[in-house]
Amino acid sequence: MEIVVRRAIPHDGARIAAIYNQGIQARTATFETDLRTADDQRQWIAEHADAPAVVAVVRGIVVGFAHAAAYRSRPCYQGIGEFSVYVDANFQSRGVGKILLTALIAEARDLGYWKLVSRIFDFNTASRKLCQACGFREVGIYEKHGQLDGRWIDCVIVEKVITENLR
Repeated sequence: MEIVVRRAIPHDGARIAAIYNQGIQARTATFETDLRTADDQRQWIAEHADAPAVVAVVRGIVVGFAHAAAYRSRPCYQGIGEFSVYVDANFQSRGVGKILLTALIAEARDLGYWKLVSRIFDFNTASRKLCQACGFREVGIYEKHGQLDGRWIDCVIVEKVITENLR
């Protein structure tokens, strides 16, 4: 299976929404419960044109995406991106996530980011292993970080410092 990674463009909105909605419905990776539309995702891409965002394409179809957004608005945090990776359920466990996250790290480095961070549901072992394989470290756990369907969920905090961009 040949996987092509490229920058996300607004035209990818429908596939990104479909993939993200799978994640929402699976209840394994996000506290979000409201499904996204193609327009929601197109607007996000357009509004974050200067942020790292990539898609994985197989036979012309977007099968996964990874993006980062500003971690916080305070000037001291400029250069930190909070990232997410989502892969179509039909393409999981096939290396797509690792290819996406590796590409996202490279794009973040090229854009001057010096750190990427995220929070992962503690039971999401696939995402934790992916981050570990890509050089992220687990920093700690946010206990009872949020509720999903009436159940408290702990989140593992991960980070990767992009040393080339430290000033």
